[in-house]
Amino acid sequence: MTEAPRVDTAQLMELLSVSLGVYYGDFTVAAASENLTASQGKALTVLRRGPAAMRSLAETMTCDASNMTGIIDRLEKRGLVRREPDAADRRVKNVILTTEGERVTDAIRAKMHTTREGLDGLGAEERDSLYALLERVFVPQPSA
Repeated sequence: MTEAPRVDTAQLMELLSVSLGVYYGDFTVAAASENLTASQGKALTVLRRGPAAMRSLAETMTCDASNMTGIIDRLEKRGLVRREPDAADRRVKNVILTTEGERVTDAIRAKMHTTREGLDGLGAEERDSLYALLERVFVPQPSA
């Protein structure tokens, strides 16, 4: 009995690229349905995890700080986020998701039909395995 060929890193990267393309397309359409650009939707999604300093938000989203300011200005104008001075350093502005921002973020996720259908097709054990693998690959682990 011969062993099935192993998947190499290049194949994994290709499938990941295809998967992210589908996810990003689904996300972009869902964000647009809430009258947001993909970048605005992504900022809300990042802030759903918790408040962030403007500089940190720009780094997470890999965009220029001046671009981040424009994104946050537009979200703030719509009442989806607010800026507050950092308690430890008043020069730093933290961006906080408002209740309306949380609602819009949840609406975007709910409208991501292609992604949801794909994930809903997984069994409980498969979901647990996928979560563990994605966390292991993409979430930085503390140094020992």
